[in-house]
Amino acid sequence: MKKGLTLLLLLLTFILAACTDQQPSSQEEEAPDEAVAEESTEAAEEASTDQASQASDAEIPAAVDKPLKIAAIMEFSTGTFASQYVSGLEAQVEKFGGEVQIYNANNDLSQMANHLQTAINQGVDGILIDHGRAEALNQGVEEALEKGISVVTFDNDITVDGVTAISQDDYSLAWGTLKQMAQDIDGEGNIVYVWAGGFTPLERRNVIYEAFLEHYPNVSEVARFGSVSNNTALDSQNQMEAVLKKYPEEGSIDAVFAPYDEFAKGVTRAIQQAGRDEIKVYGIDLSDEDLQIMQEENSPWVTTAATDPAEVAGVQVRFLYQKIAGEETPSIYALDPSVVNVSDLPDEPVTMADVGQHIEGWGSPNAARSPWMDALEAKNGQ
Repeated sequence: MKKGLTLLLLLLTFILAACTDQQPSSQEEEAPDEAVAEESTEAAEEASTDQASQASDAEIPAAVDKPLKIAAIMEFSTGTFASQYVSGLEAQVEKFGGEVQIYNANNDLSQMANHLQTAINQGVDGILIDHGRAEALNQGVEEALEKGISVVTFDNDITVDGVTAISQDDYSLAWGTLKQMAQDIDGEGNIVYVWAGGFTPLERRNVIYEAFLEHYPNVSEVARFGSVSNNTALDSQNQMEAVLKKYPEEGSIDAVFAPYDEFAKGVTRAIQQAGRDEIKVYGIDLSDEDLQIMQEENSPWVTTAATDPAEVAGVQVRFLYQKIAGEETPSIYALDPSVVNVSDLPDEPVTMADVGQHIEGWGSPNAARSPWMDALEAKNGQ
């Protein structure tokens, strides 16, 4: 009641100040801006303190108030995006006082299914799945749920009831960087497309790419290649070198759409080594290594659309803990991506920790966060 009265008085103060500015009638009715600002700041600080106190006092659900064993089943862990994603998983689970075991299938879906079965047999408390395909994993996921093991997936096509599936909103990722490319080449030109089928996020991004070509009929695809391997960047570099030899004339290629950062790194190196800096690269995903490459002098990689891989991992872990705690979670959740142009970054080198200072809307640190999570992190000394 006291807080409500305070807010009401504050609101009336603002209204009175506004009316006074329009129709001043006496010195006594005017509210000095400094006083209003000071009162507003005090109220905000009081509200923030109250919220923090409530969060730290929130009762921790018994199901998560102990060290949990979490399994992370990954289709692959190559590349800097994957490494920062793993770091995000480990950091968030550690904050909650748990342990996470990483299983890397090295692009082998059968092995990924075996890893899932191993985790189930070990009786883990929760399972995180990164990439993979429903055809290989659905049976194991259903078995996990039957045994009371919560499951949260990232970037795959698993749609089993009871599972929360998070993604980076691949459609927005693709459109964000393609839109920038269309503007830069003024809606016409020759482009190269790097892509590989069989991976859910790449399949989704391809849907937007095909629509893009229909929307911009004066954009022509002169070459397409791509494969995902244990050294995707090097493979992409070699394939791009072959394309550049096929199109040696300056101006014969305007841009490359590489909707995966390992693709983008490879084609960027090939273009740099060939001295074909007139060709611009438009990618997806972002990591510290990607930022370093993009910020190199005259780097052809000018734009990427991305989410923070560490934050993606954090959201996935928090949803899993919410499930284990017995809370309702959505069936799907998509993190909003941002478009990062090199022109938006400062001249000095930038890391992932700094991106939010230069790109509006970067990161979503409060997604999937329950009030008791602050208390759980505080209890575990984080």
